[in-house]
Amino acid sequence: MAKNLTNEKNALLRLENVKMHFPLKKTSAFQKERPVVKAVDGVTIDVYEGETLGLVGESGCGKTTLGRVMLQLYNQTDGSVHYTGITLNDYAPKYVEKDIAKIPDVKGASPEDILRDFPNQARLAGGLLLMDDLHKLAKAQQENQDAVKIVNRLETELGLLEIRRVAFLESEDPAPRIKIEEKIEKLSAELKEAEAERDRCDAVIAAMRDECKGKPGFDILEQAYDVSIDLKRLTKEEMRRQRRHLQIIFQDPYSSLNQRFSVGQIISEALVAHKMYGRGTKHLEEYVLSVMERCGLQHYFLHRYPHQFSGGQRQRIGIARALAPKPKFIVCDEAVSALDVSIQSQIINLLMDLKESANLTYLFISHDLSTVKFISDRVGVMYLGNIIELGNSDEIFEYPLHPYTNVLLKAIPTTDEASKKELQVIEGDIPSPINPPPGCKFHTRCEFAQDICKCDEPEWRELRPEHFVACHFPVGH
Repeated sequence: MAKNLTNEKNALLRLENVKMHFPLKKTSAFQKERPVVKAVDGVTIDVYEGETLGLVGESGCGKTTLGRVMLQLYNQTDGSVHYTGITLNDYAPKYVEKDIAKIPDVKGASPEDILRDFPNQARLAGGLLLMDDLHKLAKAQQENQDAVKIVNRLETELGLLEIRRVAFLESEDPAPRIKIEEKIEKLSAELKEAEAERDRCDAVIAAMRDECKGKPGFDILEQAYDVSIDLKRLTKEEMRRQRRHLQIIFQDPYSSLNQRFSVGQIISEALVAHKMYGRGTKHLEEYVLSVMERCGLQHYFLHRYPHQFSGGQRQRIGIARALAPKPKFIVCDEAVSALDVSIQSQIINLLMDLKESANLTYLFISHDLSTVKFISDRVGVMYLGNIIELGNSDEIFEYPLHPYTNVLLKAIPTTDEASKKELQVIEGDIPSPINPPPGCKFHTRCEFAQDICKCDEPEWRELRPEHFVACHFPVGH
């Protein structure tokens, strides 16, 4: 599938030729190649900042796998996933230094010389010219992280001491309480110093970034290399730090929640892991309660457990957990399909409200086209590991171009008696993703298939404004 045409919108995630093949065991010793399940088989797509991109298709078409590759819960077999929500200035991955080490020494060259002599490696050259500064910046960032850790530790200790102090308020012997209050006073002074050090590090980092902006090579770095992070090339620790920006809401609101954790623990787990708040602190509890309120959860739910809630309430807990670390991108993986119809609309409205208030970007995965139409800005139709049609939501539903999309829409039940629409069923079974058919993968079930469909893969074309399709014989053309 060819790359989408450029758009004025900002791409938060950019996927290029992404493949996710799951290896299987050989069925015999004489089998030359190990068989693989081609769950995702070459997807190139942009997810624009602030949009809801709906992904539809039959079960087994690769929707969930693609969503998890975007989050790097699966390391793709091939292709790249670039994330623009954070830049090299904020986040210096180790792979940049490795790339720079591979090119010739051009420290004495001007940016113009580099652009002329190394057009394909200009981004690396820009990084090379600023490498000393990037090292200093990375050191300052590490010092800042260390200071933040100290602040979080002290906040946690103070929170626990405060709990102990309250427990001794009514004690006849004031000695234990006084001793605790002395410790609180001492730790409070240490906390004040640690916060000052953290603020100093923040100021140093800001000053270093401003200084870098005035140096040769920064414009190259900013224009070419600073726009995105290649998620696949991050180390495990780098990706772990990145996870707070990329979250997921799972389909099953029961099995996806730890039954041994209270609601407060479930929502605060990521906040503590990413050192956004200290465990047991008052600030953490206040923030968790605010997130719960935004997701329609009462404050007294804080110490209850998942089994004490209905399916809709459990899904709200899952949404609160995803929202808590202030992500930029959330995969909603069949987030309402396990709920009663009466509850689905409430959850959909909640997701839409949160999207607007927190400026979120969604990938909304579903097999329910009616729900996808309601919530999505754009819709991608998947079949057997490929996106075969992509366009604005209204466009897809008003002018479906691919025969598969057309049949999916005709299979939607309606209560409108005036339309007298006859439901259409897709004939045949989905081919095996282990050995998909050549040419157009849908040709084995398509009523319009001709000889060319059986041997030639259809070209990815824009037949209407921002409406793309991969089909030799699109509907209405």
